[in-house]
Amino acid sequence: MTQPRKILVTSALPYANGPIHIGHLVEYVQTDIWARFQKMRGHQCYYVCADDAHGTPIMLRARQEGITPEALIARVAQEHKADFAEFRVGFDNYHSTHSEENRDCATLIYRRNRDGGHIATRSITQAYDPVEQMFLPDRFIKGECPKCGAADQYGDNCEACGASYSPSELKNPRSAVSGAAPEDRESEHHFFKLADFEEMLKGWTRGGHLQREVANKLDEWFTAGLQEWDISRDAPYFGFEIPDHPGKYFYVWLDAPIGYMASFRNLCDRTPGLDFASFWSKDSTAELYNFIGKDIVYFHCLFWPAMLHGAGFRKPTAVFVHGFLTVDGQKMSKSRGTFIKARTYLNHLDPEFLRYYFAAKLGAGVDDIDLNLGDFAQRVNADLVGKVVNIASRCAGFISKRFEGRLSAELAEPELFDSFVHAGKEIAAGFEGREYSRAVREIMALADRANQYIDEKAPWVVAKQAGREQELQDICSMGLNLFRVLIGYLKPILPRTAERSEAFLRIPALAWDALSTPLLGELIDPFTPLLTRVDPKAIEAMLADSKEDLTAQEAKKTRPHETKTEGHLVREPLAETIEYADFARVDLRVARIVAASEVAGSDKLLALTLDLGGEQRAVLAGIRSAYRPEALVGRLTVMVANLAPRKMRFGNSDGMVLAAGPGGQDIFLLAPDTGAEPGMRVR
Repeated sequence: MTQPRKILVTSALPYANGPIHIGHLVEYVQTDIWARFQKMRGHQCYYVCADDAHGTPIMLRARQEGITPEALIARVAQEHKADFAEFRVGFDNYHSTHSEENRDCATLIYRRNRDGGHIATRSITQAYDPVEQMFLPDRFIKGECPKCGAADQYGDNCEACGASYSPSELKNPRSAVSGAAPEDRESEHHFFKLADFEEMLKGWTRGGHLQREVANKLDEWFTAGLQEWDISRDAPYFGFEIPDHPGKYFYVWLDAPIGYMASFRNLCDRTPGLDFASFWSKDSTAELYNFIGKDIVYFHCLFWPAMLHGAGFRKPTAVFVHGFLTVDGQKMSKSRGTFIKARTYLNHLDPEFLRYYFAAKLGAGVDDIDLNLGDFAQRVNADLVGKVVNIASRCAGFISKRFEGRLSAELAEPELFDSFVHAGKEIAAGFEGREYSRAVREIMALADRANQYIDEKAPWVVAKQAGREQELQDICSMGLNLFRVLIGYLKPILPRTAERSEAFLRIPALAWDALSTPLLGELIDPFTPLLTRVDPKAIEAMLADSKEDLTAQEAKKTRPHETKTEGHLVREPLAETIEYADFARVDLRVARIVAASEVAGSDKLLALTLDLGGEQRAVLAGIRSAYRPEALVGRLTVMVANLAPRKMRFGNSDGMVLAAGPGGQDIFLLAPDTGAEPGMRVR
């Protein structure tokens, strides 16, 4: 029996702006296996996570959908939880960064660092989108990386070389929202003085808390010099307002990792006897582990421990970094159907197949892993169905039919059983060190030995010979005991299959130490299949479904135009073509807006009075979400002057103003060039 440990485990928070895909699942499966193993060992282990629910992308997507950000993140949270549950990712708590716990924790950490002199405030020149009339967050400015020159990189860090920088350093920047060249405008911002913690961070990063290759990467940033980190954003922004600074918000990356603390605090508040401080205080003896992808090392291995240290909290025991997922040797691709959403996978295949395949590939390093779909089917079928489950199916039938479901009272081959138990030490070391591929190899080698034993003993032959009943029962009981040990070792990877096996064997939930005690003289249930083989047609159907959305979009691209959505340009189909004579009948005129007011009972319409140069028209326009009435008076616009009057619910409309945009606040009146006069024809 190992000495019980107190362990808190986290995974990076999925962004509440879209679905979970199989690339994300590498991290959550890796973390879940580790947490389940610790619990099997008898440790007090908690696995918490949350949706990362703040930032401009969420604000813009909610606007596009015509809903509040709160409604968007609530919907996405339910989708995420459902996907994780079906993949058997066993969170002890799943929360949201848009929570009072996170507001309190973020505010506390900010104030303690501010009071400690680690926050600076100054005016900066910041990128401003003149079309959208908003300051641009780092991720909404794109350009060439100032370090390596890679094109199409975000304004805060480079995905090609991993460098972190300020948006002002980007070469040839542009707004990812409108495509316009950003303007420079001044704004007061708050900065975290990362360099205050340089010596502490150098010691911590080289103190055994990180993988060697990660520590080496961080040395490059130390050499370049630790820069102050801009932790504030200007309104409009979906997040927490900075205390005593109206219109200024915490940058999403400040409160996102603090979401680990908030989720655990939420769990503590609901769990009698679970003490938050005993895990997070500076003198805590508990263990804290963060599992993350290699793309967010800078935030988790520099800013995160520095913020915690500056606020008087403990730092992580270790940060475990993993690589990315490729499919068939290439980046996940929508066109090839290999950009596979978790839900699409679940519609076709058993989630434990993917858990097993990831485990068979994962090591303790930061190398990428590849999902080779042909190898995936072959390995799952050969290992799980052909080896492990096959042991139970070959033995259980004889026990049920010939011995009324009762196992032998003694082990036929105690030395063989002991060798399986002793192998557990090496397998446990593999799990503990996140060398899952090594653990899987050891388990499958044992499965081969178990099948070899059954082949040598040939119970199907013994069953046909009189007077060998006890031998038959002993052989099959031995086989089932070996199966029980194997399924125990696989339980962190295959929790659902383990549950089914426990029910079939009529045993309590398997703990690691319990595996050394054989199951003797007990009743078992009749065997039913625990897993079925991977059907290659199911893989083909999954890929076809993954291509479906893209195929539908491509079919509409005969004559596309571009509009904005979620901060990016996307293509949509043009309307049915018309003849020139049809277009020539449209009379477009310049009009001056001389009056504008809201329409009672409508949340979309404004009532406009348009002057065409001696003639006035009353027009109802669906632009209320984008314009205040008083801001429109005196502006020139273009209208369709010969449109037949239209009777609407809120009155008559005698014409139409022209505007463009995807909707919501993104509606732009078409204004003629300076010098145009009301009544002029637009050609």
